[in-house]
Amino acid sequence: MFYVITISDSCSAGEAKDTSGPLLVGLIKETLKTESVNYLLIPDERDLIEKSLLYACDVLKVRAVFTTGGTGFAPRDVTPEATRAVITKEAPQLSLAMTLRSLEKTKFAVLSRAVCGIRDRTLIVNLPGSKKAVQECYESIVDVLPHVLNLLSDGEIESVRETHREVQQGTTNTKRQHVCPHATGKGSDDDRNSPYPMISVDEALQKILATLPSIETTRPQMSRVNIPPFRASIKDGYALKSIGGKGMKKVIGYIAAGDAIVRTNFTIDECYKINTGAPLPEHADAIIQIEDTKLISRENDYERMIEVLTDPEPSLDVRAIGSDLRMAEEVFRYRFPLDASQRGMLASIGEKVSLVKLKVAILSTGDELLHPYDAIPAEGSLEGKIYDSNTTMLVALIRQFGFTEDQCEIRQQVVKDDFESLENAVASLTGSMHVIICTGGVSMGDKDFVKPVLKHLGYKLVFGRVNVKPGKPCTYASSPTTKFFGLPGNPVSAFVTFHLFALPALRWYLCAINETKPQIAKCCLPMIDVELLDSINELDPRPEFARATIRSRKGKLLASVTGNQLSSRLKSTIDADALIELPAKTGERTSLKAGTLVKAYVIRSDFVSYYD
Repeated sequence: MFYVITISDSCSAGEAKDTSGPLLVGLIKETLKTESVNYLLIPDERDLIEKSLLYACDVLKVRAVFTTGGTGFAPRDVTPEATRAVITKEAPQLSLAMTLRSLEKTKFAVLSRAVCGIRDRTLIVNLPGSKKAVQECYESIVDVLPHVLNLLSDGEIESVRETHREVQQGTTNTKRQHVCPHATGKGSDDDRNSPYPMISVDEALQKILATLPSIETTRPQMSRVNIPPFRASIKDGYALKSIGGKGMKKVIGYIAAGDAIVRTNFTIDECYKINTGAPLPEHADAIIQIEDTKLISRENDYERMIEVLTDPEPSLDVRAIGSDLRMAEEVFRYRFPLDASQRGMLASIGEKVSLVKLKVAILSTGDELLHPYDAIPAEGSLEGKIYDSNTTMLVALIRQFGFTEDQCEIRQQVVKDDFESLENAVASLTGSMHVIICTGGVSMGDKDFVKPVLKHLGYKLVFGRVNVKPGKPCTYASSPTTKFFGLPGNPVSAFVTFHLFALPALRWYLCAINETKPQIAKCCLPMIDVELLDSINELDPRPEFARATIRSRKGKLLASVTGNQLSSRLKSTIDADALIELPAKTGERTSLKAGTLVKAYVIRSDFVSYYD
C-alpha cells in the first residue's frame, strides 16, 4: 500500500483544484504496478501533517508516503519540518536527485526544501506542489524506488541481491543505452524483424480507448428560463379576445417583437395588430392571421378598422409560456466537440460555453524538414530537404472535425532526428498536454528513436505495429497524464492513421474530461456501404484503407479510388470523400470486381462529390 498526501490551504478549502495529488497517484500506480494508493488532502498545518504521516507509517504501515506541496519558503510551508519530526533516518541523496533534475528545467529549483527519509520500514518523500515539478521529481527517483522499497522489506532480499550483482557487473540499463528499434533480442546482425506484434485495426483502437479516462454518466444541461418566457404570437396578425367572435374590430395599437407586454384591458370589439414573435397583450387569448381579415379603414397610414372573417378559438396561433422549453427541463445531454446545435441551445437559454480544453501537441520529426512558409532557399539548398506538411495537415484536420480553439489548445513543433532532441520535446510536453501526436521516427531506421524515448520516459508501449496499409509502424503509448500517438512520417500514412486512431481518441478524451460519457459510435468515423466503381486488380497482404471519391448514381453510392495510393502521395487525399476498407489478399481472393460492396469510412461532411 502507498499513500499520497497533498498539503495545500487553498485546495483543502475548495478554492483551487488539486492536480498534483491525482497525478502522483497515477504515476505510482503506473510505475510501481499497484492499485493500492490512498489519497489525502489537508491544509498547511504542521501538527496535522505530522499526525497524517504517523498514521500512514505506524497504523497503516504503508510502504511509502509521497507528499506534494508546502516545501517552499512561504510562512505556511512547513512540510519539511513536519517530515523531519517523524523520520528516523534521512535520505538526502533522494532529495539531491530531485533537485538536480529540477535544476535542469529551472533555476528556481534551489528554493525547494524537500526532505526524504525513513520511518521504520516506510519511505517518506516530499515533492513540490506544482504538477510539472511533481512529474519531474518523481521521474528522477522512480528507477531506484523499487530497490529502496526492497531494502525496507525483509521479503525482498533476493531482489536486493540481484540488483547489487547487476550494479557490480555493470549490467544495469543506463539512459543512453540504445536498443536498435528492429532488434528482437537474438543479438545478431541478421535479426531484422520488429519485436512488436502486428495487431488488427479493431484491436488497436480497443487498446487505445482502454487507456483513456471514462465517465459512466453524461452531464445534462438544464434550462434556467422558459422559452418563450411570455405568450408569443406565431403569426403576423391581430391579437384579440376569442369570445368576441368574428366581425368588425377596432385596431387600438401595434405590438412588435421586443415590446413590453400590454397589460391594459380592452373590449371584445377591439384588437391589437401584432408581429410574429411579439408578446400577446395580457387580456388577449388568440391571434387571427392577416389572411383571415379584411381592412376596412385607415387613419394617417395606420389601420383603424378591420373585419375578422373567421371565428377565433382560444389559444389560436399562440405560443404558450415554456411551450418550446420549460424552466428546469433538460435541454440536452452533452456531446463533444460542441456543435452548432448545442451552442445555439446554450445561447437560447443565456448560458455561456464552459468546458475543459483538450490540450494536444503535434510533433513532426526529421532533419530533412523545412517550415512550409519559409522563403524559398537559395539555389541548391533544397537538396536533401522537404517541406513539412504533416503538422499543418494534422492541425487542420483537428480543427476540421470540430475541435475549435475554445475546445482544444494545439501546439506544434518540428523536432530533429536525434534521441536528445526528441526526449526533451516529449518530456517537456508530458504532463502539460493530454495528447501528443508525433509523425515519423516509428519505423525501422537508425534514427527512429520514438519507441526508445517513450520507454526511457516511462511510457507504457501499448502497441508498436498495426496490420494496416498504409500505417503499419503506427505506435501508441500511454502514461498516467499524457497519451502518445506515433504516426508514420509518410503524409498519407499519417492522414489515414489519424482518422482511424487519433481522431476517435481525441473525441473520447474531450468527452471524458468534460464529465460526459463517450460513445464509441460517435467517436469513430461514420461507416457506410458502397459499391466499387472500378475493379481492384491486386489486393495487398494487409487490409488497406484506400482514399476514394464517392458518387451517387440512381440511389446507389459508388466509390472510385483516387489514383496512385503510394503512402507518400498526399495528392491522393485531395478528392477523397472516404476511406474504403479493402480486405487483405488471400489465396482464394487476390482482387475485387467492380460492383463489390465494401465498407467506407466517411471523412468529409459533404461526402458525395458527384450526382449522376
